[in-house]
Amino acid sequence: MKFLLHFILFTFILLFCNSLSAQNLSVSSNPIDTLRKIEIISANSLRQITINNSTVLETLAGKAKVRQGNTILEGDSIVLDKALGIAEVFGHVHINDADTVNTYAKYLRYMGNEQIAYLQNDVQLTDGKASLFTQDLVYDLKTGVATYKNGGKVVNGKTILTSKDAVYYSDTKDVFFRNAVHLTDPNNNMVADSLRYNTAFKNAYFISPTHIVSQNGIIDTKSGTYNLETGEAVFLDKTIFRDSSRFISGNKVAIDNKTNIIQIEDNGKFVDSANKVMVLGNQILIDKKNGSFLATRKPVMIFYKDNDSTYISADTLFSGKRLKDSIELKRMHQKDSIGQRSVKKHTKNAEDSVRYFLGFHHVKIFNDSIQAVCDSVHFSSEDSIFKMFKHPVCWNGNTQLSGDTMYLHTKNQQPEKVDIFFNAIVINKTNENFFNQMSGKTMNGFFVDGKMNYIRTKGNPAESIFYPQDDDSAYIGMNRTKGDVIDIFFTNNEIKKVKVINDVKGTLYPMKQIPKELQFLKLYNWQDSIRPKTKLAIFE
Repeated sequence: MKFLLHFILFTFILLFCNSLSAQNLSVSSNPIDTLRKIEIISANSLRQITINNSTVLETLAGKAKVRQGNTILEGDSIVLDKALGIAEVFGHVHINDADTVNTYAKYLRYMGNEQIAYLQNDVQLTDGKASLFTQDLVYDLKTGVATYKNGGKVVNGKTILTSKDAVYYSDTKDVFFRNAVHLTDPNNNMVADSLRYNTAFKNAYFISPTHIVSQNGIIDTKSGTYNLETGEAVFLDKTIFRDSSRFISGNKVAIDNKTNIIQIEDNGKFVDSANKVMVLGNQILIDKKNGSFLATRKPVMIFYKDNDSTYISADTLFSGKRLKDSIELKRMHQKDSIGQRSVKKHTKNAEDSVRYFLGFHHVKIFNDSIQAVCDSVHFSSEDSIFKMFKHPVCWNGNTQLSGDTMYLHTKNQQPEKVDIFFNAIVINKTNENFFNQMSGKTMNGFFVDGKMNYIRTKGNPAESIFYPQDDDSAYIGMNRTKGDVIDIFFTNNEIKKVKVINDVKGTLYPMKQIPKELQFLKLYNWQDSIRPKTKLAIFE
């Protein structure tokens, strides 16, 4: 009889378990309870175990699946404590959170009351845009926040981010990485202590010192944003960019890798090492493709050279490149042929273009040898001529030159020659505050070792006021002269000889008999007050 009772009980249990399996262990519950209690969906087998006469555990084996609200937990087996709302899932763990985020692991401890999942071993979380990989993850399903603290990585297409710590936000698709952050993709290699990355838009947000090595150059920044898909970036807080021929820094640097445009604002600095040019300004636009730049907001351009740099300031500074025309190229090829250089077929190269610089409005130029001001200036690397327009004034030592238009020829940043067109006048101030003056229609001057040596003035007529000296360097008087041509000879920045050619007319006035109304030529205007006397004056 006892055996028969055991047999009937065993058969009943077997039939009950098969019934549960056939019905996918479906358990009905109150809709309100499903939001806070864990509901069994299915399993191949189910057992109930009582521990210490108080704790009741349900074990599900074989394709086990449970649900809490919109969250489904799956695994090879599940141990469920309904009283405490705790589920432990083993093998092929899968969490489906409202069909938006899927998480995988080999082990899961799920705290149902708090809706917190503790996952271990080969953990993977994916949101459809990116996948997070780690060995130890805490996932708060109520807030959608996942955290790892023992190392992990996020893969977003071809972008891979690794770090020791990270926090993932499923609602915004943001990941905050900390400690030994490393981002790599086909175009970039980034290293930082902290970094925020958005998997939906592929934006990297810099929140700590970051070092970036890309195909376009090297960047060091502390804050900003960089879209890895579009190549658009905005860097803040004293960012530095450099490549093989350029150095860029500024409090704000915007880069568009598709258009090759770089914009610098606030304390901007641009160094073109290939052309030995430095530009400072509060706004600088650089076109890397065309090799041009535009600088505004108190810009200063420096042609730098050891111990002899040239400083230029203006309201606006621009630099670009122009292609040489057919005549220029023909001359270049003829020169190559004479030099026995093989020229079979011409291809475009750096020698086919000419770099030029433009300055607009309130132009100032400073060099140890020469200083100048004008309204606008053009400079070409081909001939090293400063072409100054609209009331240019130039100083060399105690000599001032001015006119309507002025061409200043230089070599190795030293003045060699000056050509002045229309209303030309040179004023030389003596140590005794006398003013030698020569004016005419055109003027051509020549320098030796950076000092004025000789000037020829032509006009209808050319005029001069000169204070000659005797052998004891005592002033004889004031010689006021007219002629077709006037030659002026300098020694140590002082006029020592004046020669008047053709149709000469003049008068020598003794020192005590010089008429005040004749002491100055019509074009006389001593403008020493606007002269940039030091390089610091360029930055004012």
